[in-house]
Amino acid sequence: MVFEKLSGLIAEHFGVDADKISMDTHFIDDLNADSIDVVDLMLEVESLFNLDEINEDDLQNVRTVGDVVGLISDRI
Repeated sequence: MVFEKLSGLIAEHFGVDADKISMDTHFIDDLNADSIDVVDLMLEVESLFNLDEINEDDLQNVRTVGDVVGLISDRI
């Protein structure tokens, strides 16, 4: 369920087809994201999943969709 909600958010945020997003999708290499894009996405993730603020140390480890799924799963 986390992946499905997250992939929909990512698809909307980056203008890609949700079916093309996998756990291995890399934000920089596959979605052409920069650090600001990732921070913006994580703010949306916090809101969508009702999470407390995600700290900078955790953000530095976010490279793939799977990283974000793991981060969310650890917090809910």
